[in-house]
Amino acid sequence: MQVSFSGNEIIAMVIAASFAAGINVYATLATLGLLGQAGVIPIPSNLQIVENWWVIGASLGLFVIEFFADKIPGFDLIWNALQTFVRVPVAALLGYQATAQLSPQAQLLTSLAAGGVALLAHGGKTAVRAAVTPSPEPISNISLSFAEDALAIGLTWFASTHPYWAAGIAAALLIAVVLVLRFVIRALRKLFSGAMQRLERFDQPTTGSV
Repeated sequence: MQVSFSGNEIIAMVIAASFAAGINVYATLATLGLLGQAGVIPIPSNLQIVENWWVIGASLGLFVIEFFADKIPGFDLIWNALQTFVRVPVAALLGYQATAQLSPQAQLLTSLAAGGVALLAHGGKTAVRAAVTPSPEPISNISLSFAEDALAIGLTWFASTHPYWAAGIAAALLIAVVLVLRFVIRALRKLFSGAMQRLERFDQPTTGSV
């Protein structure tokens, strides 16, 4: 039986789904479409395209491609860099279309928030991958990718049944992402600073008697 959601519940769902989209946008779209087809959640009229079987099929096909591409160390970084131009705009568009029944101001703010949440989630994923990918063994990279896939699907589904809890989980994960990004940036700065100091010492002319 299909249930209806209030405006605040829709916004909460958008926030959670946007985080999921920042991790894996194709899994998020496919999950939303299948949930809508099953009558689990009411898809807004402006967003009913996600229920189209062609859209669901395309999302599932792209999810399969990402499923394998995202588990190849090294190539996953290139893939995630390219997905920046997909995950963030799609999340913003989903937020805009899902809140069409709200005021124009709320619709615009929700769209901007959705894009920002997706960007942070995507940035956190990319940062963690950049730290894990250099590992000589592929198991950690593959395991992380499986966890990300499960998170994107699970969070999207959970948002359809417990939107406020799902939004709370997304908010907690965003805080974790900020901390991870700060840690990675500091580590990279320290790494590059040390490398530059070693290069400077190497370039300095040696003195001494011949």
